[in-house]
Amino acid sequence: MSNSRYSVTLRAIIIGALGAALVSLIVCWGELVVTTIQIAICQFAPAAIGLLLIVVLINLLIGWLGPRFALRPHEVIVIYVMILAAALTVSRGLLERWLPALVAVNYYADPTNHWDTTFFQHIPQWAVPFDVRGETQQPLVRDFYEGLRPGAPIPWRPWLTPWLAWLVPVIAMLFAYACLAAIIREQWANNEKLSFPLTILPLEMAQHSHWSRSFFSNWLTWIGFIIPTFVFTLAGLHRFFPSIPEIPVQYRLNQMVFNSMGRPWRDLGHTTAYCSMAAVGFGYFLPAQVLFSLWAFFVLARIQNIVFSAFGASYQPMPLYPTSLWNGYQVAGAYLVLAGYLVKSALPHLRRIWRAASRGEEVASEGREALPPRVAVYGLFAASLVAIYWFTLLGMSTWMAVLEVAVFLLVVVVVMARSVSEAGLLMTETSFRPVDLTRLFTRSEALGAPTLTALSLADAVFTRDLRGNLLSTFLDALKMSDLTKLDRRGLFAAIAVALLIAIVFGSYLHLALPYRIGAVGMYSYVYRGNPLLGFRHFAPVLISGDKYDARLPAFFSSGVILAVVLSVMRMRYVWWPLSPLGLALSGSWSMIVFWFPMFIAWLIKGGVVHYGGMHLYSNLRPFFLGLILGEFSQAVIWATIAGIWRTPAPFFPWP
Repeated sequence: MSNSRYSVTLRAIIIGALGAALVSLIVCWGELVVTTIQIAICQFAPAAIGLLLIVVLINLLIGWLGPRFALRPHEVIVIYVMILAAALTVSRGLLERWLPALVAVNYYADPTNHWDTTFFQHIPQWAVPFDVRGETQQPLVRDFYEGLRPGAPIPWRPWLTPWLAWLVPVIAMLFAYACLAAIIREQWANNEKLSFPLTILPLEMAQHSHWSRSFFSNWLTWIGFIIPTFVFTLAGLHRFFPSIPEIPVQYRLNQMVFNSMGRPWRDLGHTTAYCSMAAVGFGYFLPAQVLFSLWAFFVLARIQNIVFSAFGASYQPMPLYPTSLWNGYQVAGAYLVLAGYLVKSALPHLRRIWRAASRGEEVASEGREALPPRVAVYGLFAASLVAIYWFTLLGMSTWMAVLEVAVFLLVVVVVMARSVSEAGLLMTETSFRPVDLTRLFTRSEALGAPTLTALSLADAVFTRDLRGNLLSTFLDALKMSDLTKLDRRGLFAAIAVALLIAIVFGSYLHLALPYRIGAVGMYSYVYRGNPLLGFRHFAPVLISGDKYDARLPAFFSSGVILAVVLSVMRMRYVWWPLSPLGLALSGSWSMIVFWFPMFIAWLIKGGVVHYGGMHLYSNLRPFFLGLILGEFSQAVIWATIAGIWRTPAPFFPWP
């Protein structure tokens, strides 16, 4: 042990490494080939929970047959964290955004969009595997999308240089996440005492090696487990036998209600009631103020759309995001204020970290921090400089590269992690990119073709779709390490092993599967959606130019003012019910998916606490954990069935 904490054992790392490799294969096949269930886009990935359940059940059996051979709770947590980090990395956290972005623009360039003449000349040759001076749909790219002929070898060599080149900012970003986690862990976990809701179920599953003392022995767990099992079993059978009824788990309110009501109601914005029982389960463990803020600000954003439309402003989308233009810039203002609010709240802690870094001292009161303060502080600075310099080599102007990295790492990623650690959101997604802030002052065309081309690639890989944010995973892992008395530094070493496996083995799978099957027939969002959004947005700007929108500073300022008021009220009055985090998340895809479960959880929790008190609230915990385990277990089961037999799978309400 180190500082009264358990060391990471070799058997935990071996099992975790095997689990990381296995989950990489499962996720790649399930999400890219089967496509019907996305089992690793949530921060609490169903694929990882499914493998954790298998590990725990086997461990319970070993605990019954030979207790001294059973895994200890801290070992189970090491295994789970390694599997989770790998699952997120091979999914939307990195690889599903990274490799397709390097070839999609060549395959989908054609005479009508002029991408070859607009972008290709500004892409460095080392950044992509195709010839930037060549034609569109080159053989290397065409084979990726349409599949190789039987027996043809996969062209690994052309991919090696761009893979190694992009590995530089990838490692820099991952290391920056680790540094940020080491810097803010104590502030969020100990000083602010955030609940870290996504750690509750894994800790419950890991704590006991005997069935009679585990939460599996509680009958409420199984009642909660049975409800989603019944719902999704019916839905799955309905795919095979349409005569069997299914219980809907989504209600498209736009089509069902508002579109038929005409203007202004049709300008409500994308609003669907997704009925995720797992999300209700997570919501049960959140503070009531946070729950109320999440769904209330989502509703207020929709009311704002209706009001704008009533006064003659047609609905305008935020570029590349499913929210309105005005809400997108309000969210951007709220993000900056919220980031400042978090820094202000943490100032005493940050000063202590800085002093320790300057003197080469440790600061953690219980055990070593995940990284020494000097490594964390200077490492964050160094990783940021590496990323900035690399983006300039890609073609960005220096000031744009600084803005891209600073806003992404110090604002967006931190607020996204906060949405998980405090608000328990299963998905991390924002409503703006760093480049959107430049439109407050200038036209996009003024940034220049090289910068816009580099942004089209970099945003697709790093900043646009943030599902699978590893900073929140690192923070959850550190929280679980504290509760199981696990050495933090050893846990980060185990995560590094899992990331190495996921990046290397996952890259192999992400190339082998398209070349053997053909990306055209695989998951469309990964190969025809995300990697092309930036090019589609900037091509008209470079061809025809754009105009400065003088309304954007007003939208942005309204978000800043409202977020400041919310922050001040929250600091001064305990009873204040609205959090600035709700405003920051109001336009995100995360809230489109989870606003309704959060509303239901708010109603349930309010009723339970009001009529039964904290005693009843505590006694019902196993029921809501059962809801989570039941829904995610069904996702893994149906993904397995669909993957083996290539059959339809039921819809799960977290698309």
